Amino acid sequence: MQNISMTINGKPVSGDVEGRTLLVEFLRNDLHLTGTHVGCDTSQCGACAIHVNGIIVKSCTMFAADADGALVDTIEGQANADGSLNKIQQAFQDHHGLQCGFCTPGMVMAAADLLKNNPTPTEAEVRHHLDGNICRCTGYHNIIKAIMAASGQDVSAIAAE
Repeated sequence: MQNISMTINGKPVSGDVEGRTLLVEFLRNDLHLTGTHVGCDTSQCGACAIHVNGIIVKSCTMFAADADGALVDTIEGQANADGSLNKIQQAFQDHHGLQCGFCTPGMVMAAADLLKNNPTPTEAEVRHHLDGNICRCTGYHNIIKAIMAASGQDVSAIAAE
């Protein structure tokens, strides 16, 4: 066992983990931050996407011990300080960017990463950035609209595929 410490969503946390403990397991099982989902365990679906030191990572492929000392942001930390939805979450709600909701935390985290680095992406850039995030329900159209809307762009011209 190894004791690790990190800052998650602005709060210091620590815990004992085995060397093989994945970061997603530490978040969900030890810290009860269950918004980060386990969808595939192979880094294919993106449901477990979080930010570690400002970089988007798939937490199902990172050991918890490798995040020792890191700044970690999860879906639970995305809301505004008053608890209201942030602009990305609100856009997902307003533009029906979710159905079952399983992929939504990873999609929101991917969107946050994209908009941090590219505040006004094109539709093609949004589609490219979501490569590696799988949604089995929506066909992505409304997810793309939501991300474009969160960037402050007009989404009326986005055609359904």
